[in-house]
Amino acid sequence: MSIFKRQKWLLINVSVIIIILISIGFMEFTSAAQQPINHPLSLLTEAEIKTAVSVVKNDKKLAKTAAFPVIALQEPDKNEVLKFTSGSTFQRQAFLVVYEQKENKTYEAVVDLKNKTLSDWKQIPDVQPAMFLPEYEFAAQLVRADPRWQEAMRKRGITNFKQVIVSCWAPGILSEEEKNTGNRLCRGLSYYKGNNWNYFGRPIEGVLATVSLNTGKVSSFVDNGIVPFSKENSDYDTKTLGKLRPALKAFKIQQPNGADFSIKGNEISWQGWNFRYQMHPRDGLVLYLITYNDGQNTRPILYRASLSEMVVPYGNPDSTWLFRNAFDVGEYNYGIQATTMELGKEVPENSVLLDAVFADDKGTSYMLPKVIGIYEKDNGILWKHYEYNTKRNDVRRSRELVVTTTTALENYDYGISWIFHQDGTLEVQSDLTGIVLPQGTASIKQSEKDAYGKLVAKNIVGVNHQHFFNFRLDMDVDGKANEVMEMNVKPLPVAENTLGNAFVVEETPLTKETTAVRDLDMKQSREWMIMSADKKNALGAATGYMLMPGSNAVFLPTESAEIRSKAAFATHHVWVTNYNPGELYAAGNYPNQTKPGKGLPEYISNDESLMSKDIVLWYSMGVTHVPRPEDWPVMPTHRVGFKLVPRGFFNRNPAINLPQQ
Repeated sequence: MSIFKRQKWLLINVSVIIIILISIGFMEFTSAAQQPINHPLSLLTEAEIKTAVSVVKNDKKLAKTAAFPVIALQEPDKNEVLKFTSGSTFQRQAFLVVYEQKENKTYEAVVDLKNKTLSDWKQIPDVQPAMFLPEYEFAAQLVRADPRWQEAMRKRGITNFKQVIVSCWAPGILSEEEKNTGNRLCRGLSYYKGNNWNYFGRPIEGVLATVSLNTGKVSSFVDNGIVPFSKENSDYDTKTLGKLRPALKAFKIQQPNGADFSIKGNEISWQGWNFRYQMHPRDGLVLYLITYNDGQNTRPILYRASLSEMVVPYGNPDSTWLFRNAFDVGEYNYGIQATTMELGKEVPENSVLLDAVFADDKGTSYMLPKVIGIYEKDNGILWKHYEYNTKRNDVRRSRELVVTTTTALENYDYGISWIFHQDGTLEVQSDLTGIVLPQGTASIKQSEKDAYGKLVAKNIVGVNHQHFFNFRLDMDVDGKANEVMEMNVKPLPVAENTLGNAFVVEETPLTKETTAVRDLDMKQSREWMIMSADKKNALGAATGYMLMPGSNAVFLPTESAEIRSKAAFATHHVWVTNYNPGELYAAGNYPNQTKPGKGLPEYISNDESLMSKDIVLWYSMGVTHVPRPEDWPVMPTHRVGFKLVPRGFFNRNPAINLPQQ
């Protein structure tokens, strides 16, 4: 065979191999830009984003400085989605938040993507949308150019201003004067980077610049006096750490026969579970239409599940700290802060990594690669029984499906994982890691002067703070007609319990929204069940799913604290509302510079019935973090979570029919 023929033969055979690989599943994992639009909840494409922006710009005379903080799929009508069958027509719309900087006005738009028309346009008065990327650099430039800030740096011996990082935060708690101006604000914090890359190790304490993003001026400046900043290098690479411990031996996770889950478009199936996903610019990962096939029927459990809001209040009353109460979802658009993951690092080597399509503040679409990880993992024993008489040993190992994302929000990094179990349990896990927000101090040993935190390194205090997550869970347990039951375990009175050993479960229906604002009670092993109002299991009980809380915390700001009314969702662990498509966010649609009482307090104000209704469960989960030296310079991951566990949903252990491996 000639060289030319051999090359041609190889080329043909390589092409055949590629076609075969594609046919056996590679194309199941199509990029987000190429996803088919064959379902009302199909992913928003780059072409659709372009259409939506073009329609708005053609219909409205927007200024060149107009920004698009959010462009997302306009969620279709829930009833239409539930009735949808393959091949039927459906409405397709995009939702846009438009911010006119010069006017300081916020608008919401809905675009019909099929007809290329503007379906809705309205101004939302007295609100500020989430911050967007160019604002950070714009604010930093204004701060560096301010003479007061420059003088503050010189007083600290800093003359090369480029070596100072100015980090801009949403303004948080506002003064009365700031509230009255109505200006769009941000706060500039300063860190001395020098020749190091981990600038968080050198906070320039006591200096705070507040920027008006409308006027392009530093509206106020605070310098509380010189505080020594750390002279130590907090970089944590090989050069600074010195000798490393010996490398671990190879640890490989292999699935030689392939994964057990399948991905078609944005639909995922695994071990009876089926659901769809979206990557929302604000919410991050959203799961829809979560169902379970019990072998006979495909049964709904949740319609929509997502992180709704997150607040991080810091417990330091200093004037340069008291505003720091970050709403990481609503103030910063949690979803677009997602970070690219790598196999063998954030996720194991057997993962599939998926891309997401977003739009920048100018409305230009872009691809954020590898931000959703999907993988199977082993989790020990699923069930086991050893029979002594026959020496029979029945064991099944547990395998779980994990769908996860990671997000970097300035100093902190978060992971949110949705974990599907073979026994019908759905688990949510939040991972907290990254860098503790540092406060500069003159102390090199723990001192009473540093009352609001703990010394984590010389001249660095980790300030006491909390993280509160709220998850919105649109429950559809065996259909939309649901009810909620609170379960408390109590010992029987002595009159009925002479030996004192008996205890019972007391079940109380939560019939209205205001009575369904509840808190954990460890003394009574309190849990909540969302149950079908009209479906029964084989034993005659209502089919249901139970909220099983994990570790949690109490929101610590006092009753008079303004953050308590701005983040009211964190003041109670459980809220239940009647379904309303416009009620998506626990702290309201626009928590940036918002008024108190928004979100869940408004949603329950009409006190609707929860009996045989389409209900939404909101769960608030908190972590109280008193930093320790072991959290510096990078915090080991802290995990917190909860489970939705079937309770009477199945007639038996749904994993009993797993074959022996």
